[in-house]
Amino acid sequence: MCGAKAGGPDAQAAKPGETTIQGSVTRDGEPVTGYVRLLDSQGEFTAEVPTSATGQFRFYAAEGRWTLRALVPGGTADRTVVAEKGGLAEVAIAV
Repeated sequence: MCGAKAGGPDAQAAKPGETTIQGSVTRDGEPVTGYVRLLDSQGEFTAEVPTSATGQFRFYAAEGRWTLRALVPGGTADRTVVAEKGGLAEVAIAV
């Protein structure tokens, strides 16, 4: 499952007990709109969500090692994250 709140993620809104990966995408310190893909440990596509107007995104995922790929006008950037069961992983992606 995945989802992105239109106004951007709020840690208080994360589902209790869910493994959550959320964060923001920026360029030169400013939010960037586009998409973020969730790739599994083998690099296979799992999910994609749009960023909010403030560059924020959220995924509900299984525990494990994931790659986040930001796809925005003029560039891409990857970040690796390890999600713990029931935990909240915050990730900042600079493009």
